[in-house]
Amino acid sequence: MADCTGHSAKTDAVIPDGAGDIELSALALEFDGGRLDRRVGGSFASSAVSKQTAPATRDAAARASARGLDWFTFFLADIQTGFGPFVAVYLTAHAWTQLDIGLVLTTGGLVALACQMPGGALVDAMRSARLVAMLAVAAICLSALALAIWPTFLVVMAARVLHAGASCVLGPVIAAISLSLVGHAALGARLGRNARFASIGNGFTAAAMGVCGYLVSNQAVFFFTAALAAPAILALTRIRMGEAERPRNTEIAAPTATVRNVLSDRRLLVFAGCILLFQLANAAMLPLMGGIVTLRASEWASTLIAACIVVPQLIVAVSAPWVGRVADSWGRRPLLLFCFGALALRGVLFAFVTDPYLIVAVQALDGVCAAVLGVALPLVVADITRGTGRFNLGLGVVGSAVGIGAALSTTLAGYAIDHFGSSVAFFGLASIAACGLASVWLLLPETQPDAERPRAAA
Repeated sequence: MADCTGHSAKTDAVIPDGAGDIELSALALEFDGGRLDRRVGGSFASSAVSKQTAPATRDAAARASARGLDWFTFFLADIQTGFGPFVAVYLTAHAWTQLDIGLVLTTGGLVALACQMPGGALVDAMRSARLVAMLAVAAICLSALALAIWPTFLVVMAARVLHAGASCVLGPVIAAISLSLVGHAALGARLGRNARFASIGNGFTAAAMGVCGYLVSNQAVFFFTAALAAPAILALTRIRMGEAERPRNTEIAAPTATVRNVLSDRRLLVFAGCILLFQLANAAMLPLMGGIVTLRASEWASTLIAACIVVPQLIVAVSAPWVGRVADSWGRRPLLLFCFGALALRGVLFAFVTDPYLIVAVQALDGVCAAVLGVALPLVVADITRGTGRFNLGLGVVGSAVGIGAALSTTLAGYAIDHFGSSVAFFGLASIAACGLASVWLLLPETQPDAERPRAAA
């Protein structure tokens, strides 16, 4: 997918609502100049009116596109929430064995992992990001309907594979649309806003689907998920991608680097390795603590785990836009170092904490990490692949590292806790996070161009 990296300093100042705090833009000055010049005379006034029309129209389209992306991110998070733990609950209610449920979920995870890089490459190759997004949302809608209507093994397996394949392109699509709408200079703030709306969508829909499942049926959750595709596509139609999909700048018009060049970029490989270490340390922490809490006091374990999920979502919703602005002004490495440090501290604290209130307080660090990584991950990839036309392929590479790290984390932690105890397991996860911190410090350079920092901080 093409991105908007070739802005001049003048057009970089024009940031749509939702992309961060802005001051008076150059186009606003031109518009005011046209309005003042209109008072001079008739012939000159008609010329000024024609000058102000295009900037005003572009500004209105940019605002509408920003709002459309806000709501698309919100409803997409809603849709994806339906394929979380509700699948296991629904299939259990239909007398599925845990082996069959695990097989279906594992297959979906493997397909998602295998499709990360092809999904990113597909988004790069397609001319219309909106078309890819619409097809992916429609595919997820079909998979939800199939789950609700035909809960047989073959149909559910096919639905999970379809959902996993479609999901692999949606992350790159949102990042690509964000980059196309605001450019590199405002991407951090835009990604922060995306994270806020996704977090709000996750929390809101998890509660709504829980109520729906309780009052109606578990099957109704998937009908509700399918119905959410309509507002998601409607929000997508509000995004005006004409200029973004047909870029005029030769730097972003087409891929200028081969796949091999991207895959051999040292910065991308180092960053993917750091993210793999992050997921290797992070993915097992909450499930591990959930198992420990269940053994200690099963009667309030579900409530505690729910709080451990909701609290980080609230932190992401509140802090993500600020994180985006900080990423533009401070750079990417300081935030990544803080993120890995918070993860290591969380692992150490989990090794000692037993009080349920303190467990929730420690889990707040997960919200900090999620806010930072949700903004920094696509931002660093955008920096590294800038000018290559391979942004989404880069996201696929890092997404593969995320999947590998998460898949290995639970197995590694489970072995550690069975053979050495919970304290050793948490210290081991904290040590992996510390290795990631050292890798960022020693091996990963700052990816933000120096020329952007004064403008981003201004």
